[in-house]
Amino acid sequence: MGSFPREDVLVVPRWLFDQVGAFQGFCADAASYVPLLLDPRHTSWRPRASVEEDPSYKQLIPYCVLSWRSADKGSQFFAYTRGGGQSEARLRAKRSVGVGGHIASTDGQHGDDVSYESGMRRELAEEIAIGGAYSSRCVGLINDDSTPVGSVHLGIVHILELEKPEVSSRESELVECGFETLAALLADRERFETWSQITLDALAAGTLA
Repeated sequence: MGSFPREDVLVVPRWLFDQVGAFQGFCADAASYVPLLLDPRHTSWRPRASVEEDPSYKQLIPYCVLSWRSADKGSQFFAYTRGGGQSEARLRAKRSVGVGGHIASTDGQHGDDVSYESGMRRELAEEIAIGGAYSSRCVGLINDDSTPVGSVHLGIVHILELEKPEVSSRESELVECGFETLAALLADRERFETWSQITLDALAAGTLA
């Protein structure tokens, strides 16, 4: 088991995900999943160290994709590389198009949608600085049971549409940051973490919009 400091994170039981409809990859039907996943009747706070390798729970992770539309190149997406000191060893040195992380018990008192929104904003503020206004919308979910890290997490995907491409890293472990076209990102697909590969494929297929 990995070594983590004591940190209680927001989880739902795996059976709930199976009951609603388990899937592999990207699902655009956020409306059928998110209200149930964030219902405090089903959520709980559990020590991160105990659930990191326990597939009977799914840790809920906001996964924010930053988008900006250029006049000459069209839509571009923020990407970065995780440095060697990344706390999740299984994701080190991988590229990513998603910003986010665990929802912690300090983000709220009830394990509900208020805690989730607070945690998502905290994760964004900790990892990056966004210059200018943006709008946010929930567009779907990511599940990947084919890997050990994926089997214990469930991503809730948000598109953040920025007014201008001004994003900088606030963490030393987030490097090589910048906006790129979808074509450029797809050309480098194999360097991306699994969730980002799923995201890029969904963008290319038009299922994530």
